Amino acid sequence: MKILVIGTGYVGLVSGACLAEMGHTVICLDIDEKKITNLQKGIIPIYEPGLEDIVLRNVQEKRLFFTADYSYGVKQAKVLFLALPTPCKEDGSCNTSYLMDAAGNIARYMDEYKVIVDKSTVPVGTAFYVRDAMQKILRDLGKDIPFDMVSNPEFLKEGDAITDFMKPDRIVIGVESLQAQTLMKEIYAPFMRNHERLLMMDILSAEMTKYAANAMLATRISFMNEMAEICKRVGANINEVRKGIGSDSRIGYDFLYAGVGYGGSCFPKDVRALCATAHSVGYTPQLLQAVEQINQRQKKLLFDDMENYFSSRGGFKGKTISIWGLSFKPDTDDMREAPSLTIIPLLLEEGATVRLFDPVAMSNAKTLLSHENIVWCSDAYEAAQGADAVALLTEWKQFRHIDFPAIQQRMKGVGFFDGRNLYSSKEMYDLGFEYFGIGIPEKINVDKQRLQQLQKKTLQLN
Repeated sequence: MKILVIGTGYVGLVSGACLAEMGHTVICLDIDEKKITNLQKGIIPIYEPGLEDIVLRNVQEKRLFFTADYSYGVKQAKVLFLALPTPCKEDGSCNTSYLMDAAGNIARYMDEYKVIVDKSTVPVGTAFYVRDAMQKILRDLGKDIPFDMVSNPEFLKEGDAITDFMKPDRIVIGVESLQAQTLMKEIYAPFMRNHERLLMMDILSAEMTKYAANAMLATRISFMNEMAEICKRVGANINEVRKGIGSDSRIGYDFLYAGVGYGGSCFPKDVRALCATAHSVGYTPQLLQAVEQINQRQKKLLFDDMENYFSSRGGFKGKTISIWGLSFKPDTDDMREAPSLTIIPLLLEEGATVRLFDPVAMSNAKTLLSHENIVWCSDAYEAAQGADAVALLTEWKQFRHIDFPAIQQRMKGVGFFDGRNLYSSKEMYDLGFEYFGIGIPEKINVDKQRLQQLQKKTLQLN
């Protein structure tokens, strides 16, 4: 089938490439002509494992094409996917202007029946707003052309998006007409060979499903971060608690890792947008508001630990902090809402020098962070040179196998702040680090608490 994908970001480029990989002829359209020119040359604008190979292979096999021409793209395809950014406005609501602009261009150039598939994350009811806007443009142009709207939200994890698209848990399709439903089944037929994954439902429910899924995952993360803070204060270890509750089949282990907060293009934006939707219909989403508040607090928590640590060491001024990991998660160069963008400016404001390293996101980070006290480094070892402390913010796999004696030889201090609980606290203590994790009691505090408990028990016995 001939398919047009409008937008060549994470969702659009991955979707277009994967649909082409399964045998469809796909045109990816973007109004950014420089991006299209680069894509035609094989230059991929984002980092996503496996994406470059799929794009280049399908371009070579003439199943994947790129254009900035709406007239050409719209007339070539019968099914048109909208994969456009829907960023947050200042009030947390969703900005659908890019989507509406694309819909307007489709209406101007369409000359026969089309299926418009919304893959962007949009507020509930957006498909109908798009439909009404397109119908008005068609009327103004004197055109009487039928079309159908479909909601087909994406469920792609950055860093594993190819696998998510090619082997989805489910494919949610919100649809009103039998004709559109038949076409969507044809598109996704290659993905159904092992078992049926299509979930057909009404459009409003499909739009809501995307928000509900992301809000649930964000809630699990914030819940664990809340538990982590309680654990640290009572002397419990969140890593052990995670194992204890995750072994319950009703809970499971996914998204139960405490850390410095979630980021990226989905969870923060979608939680805020869902809150805004709730407020717009007269409901106060207390749980979702708490999820967002906890996440914002969590991004500052590691800085607070560092500030407390250095308060007895003359403060941050003149100190050097090594930062490992800048992207919001591993296996992506995405810096949107990354905890590093909260922590690093706070360190710089206090007069610290920061030595930064990320395996992939350095280029994007340099566009967002600029300061005379920033040193950009080529690896974790260079970043540790002369550091009073190290702070790990992104759990890249290569950080799992660090030669810590070599790191210690380069460091000036022994502070280590593990924002992702990547390392064993006992092993780090044994190596000689003053180690701080998320929801892991400090060794000295645990020892004091145990001593106090022993003294109390002794007094009771006597």
